[in-house]
Amino acid sequence: MKPVIKLFILLLVFTAVGCQDKAALNDKGVPGELVIGIFGGENPGHTQKIMDGIRTNMEKALGMPVKMLVTNDYTAVIEALHSKKIHMGYLGPFSYILAAQYKDIDPIAVIGLQGKPYMYHSNIYVRTSSGLNSMADVKAHAKDLTFCFTDPASTSGHLVPRAYLNSIGLNPDSAFKQTVFAGSHAAAVLSVAAGKVDVGCATDEYGIDFLVKKGLIKKGVLKVLWTSDPITGSPVVIRKDINKDLVRKIQQYYFTMAKQQPQAFHDYIMAYYAFPPADLTYVAIADSDFNSIRKMAASLKDTRLIH
Repeated sequence: MKPVIKLFILLLVFTAVGCQDKAALNDKGVPGELVIGIFGGENPGHTQKIMDGIRTNMEKALGMPVKMLVTNDYTAVIEALHSKKIHMGYLGPFSYILAAQYKDIDPIAVIGLQGKPYMYHSNIYVRTSSGLNSMADVKAHAKDLTFCFTDPASTSGHLVPRAYLNSIGLNPDSAFKQTVFAGSHAAAVLSVAAGKVDVGCATDEYGIDFLVKKGLIKKGVLKVLWTSDPITGSPVVIRKDINKDLVRKIQQYYFTMAKQQPQAFHDYIMAYYAFPPADLTYVAIADSDFNSIRKMAASLKDTRLIH
C-alpha cells in the first residue's frame, strides 16, 4: 500500500474518532489528548491489547488522556508524526533514521539492558535441507534463489542485511532470481520454512527462536548463515513541538515503568524480547546513538518511504 493511501486511511481513523481537536496543542505545546502510534508487528490485535494496558497507567502518571493507535507498518507511524496527527511513536532504528530526516522528532527512551540501550541482531537464514551451508553458497547460487526481506523500513529485516549483501557483492535488486518483502519478520521466517522463498532475514528476537517458542515452526527446520553486528534498539520518539516539561514527565514515566507498572511491562517484554523482563528497563537514548545506522542508511541509493 502506498504511503499516501496509508496516511489517508490513518487520517480517516482520526477524523472518525474525533481525535484531531483533542490532539491539538495549546499555546504551551500541551495536547488535550496524547496520541501515540505503534507498528502492530506480527499480531496487531495483541499489540493493541498490550498497549491498552500500558495506556491506563500512563494516563494516571501523566494526568491526561492517552490514545494508542496501532498501525500496519512503520511508514504509517512516520507519516502520522510528520503530519502532526500523532505526538509520539514507537519506531525501529532504521525507521527512526527515516523519520529523523524531517528533523521534527527526538528519541526519548529505549529498552535497556544493565543500564545501556539494548542491542539485537539481524540474521540471514535458509532451510536446513536447502543444501546451502554458507553465504558463499548463497552467492554462488544467487541467480537461482529467491530472497525475502521483511518491511522496507525495518532495520534488521532490510537495512542491515541489504548493506551486508551489498558488501559481499550481492545487489539484492539484481543478484537473486527474485527479491520480495514479506511484510513482517514472522512472515519472512514462515515463508522460508514453508519453502515459498529460499533465503530470508529477520531479527533474532522476533524471528526463528520466537516462532519456535510459539510452536509455529519446528526447531531445526531453519539454520542461520549470517548474524550481524549488534544493532541499537528501537526508540520511543516524540515531536519537537511538544511542551518540554511534558516530555520530561513522559520520559520519567518510561524510566520507571518496569517498577511502577510491572505487569504491563512484563507483557510488553514477553511479546518482543528474549531476555527476562527483570533484566530490562527503559533508559535514555540520543540521536547520536543511531549514527552507525545512519551511516549504513546513507549507503542505500533510495531511502524513500515506498512499499
